[in-house]
Amino acid sequence: MYVICGVDEAGKGSVLGPLVIAAVGGPSEDVFADLAVKDSKQLSPEVRERLYSVIRKRFKVATVRIDAHEIDEIRRGMTLNSCIARAHAQVIGKLCPSKAYVDACDVNAFRYAEMVKSHLVCSCDIISEHHADETFKVVSAASVVAKVVRDHAIATLAIKYGTIGSGYPSDPVTIEFLSAYIDEYKSPPPIARKSWKTVSIMIGKKQQSRLSQFF
Repeated sequence: MYVICGVDEAGKGSVLGPLVIAAVGGPSEDVFADLAVKDSKQLSPEVRERLYSVIRKRFKVATVRIDAHEIDEIRRGMTLNSCIARAHAQVIGKLCPSKAYVDACDVNAFRYAEMVKSHLVCSCDIISEHHADETFKVVSAASVVAKVVRDHAIATLAIKYGTIGSGYPSDPVTIEFLSAYIDEYKSPPPIARKSWKTVSIMIGKKQQSRLSQFF
């Protein structure tokens, strides 16, 4: 049994690829003191990879991957925050710690803690805070794991689909790929989250453009 664990996710706002949730567990908070981690977005890919190897060797790690089509199916019955809270509970359940620090995915951190608790199968004290990946090293470690695992998944998808970028709507490479794919196949790729506004708006604009050619 691990006394504490940290939980974070990567790919929440992505339009392409999976959402990855990671938990990192240890016997105490002290064991993370010498780990040079922080919010994974502030680290270079090379540093993340190096830290990922260290974390996997020194600590217990659990991950959950939710692919694009699964997110679309889940969102028919619950919000994305509820989906992530359930996944947070799943990775916590794999480690069964006494206490878990989670990066709050709701504007109300206390409410988010209650959401996670509602899905737990083990007894665990949930500490939910915004920007927990910047405050607690155990959450920073989970952030690194989630980001690296997702980056590996995106790299694998790129082998099949070509250059897809980071998968985020803010990435011009991702938008270019998505637009070209829809032009060619008349529908989004299987790796796209079809329930995202990015996709529906893009399809709508293309349909309007095609119709305007006839008038």
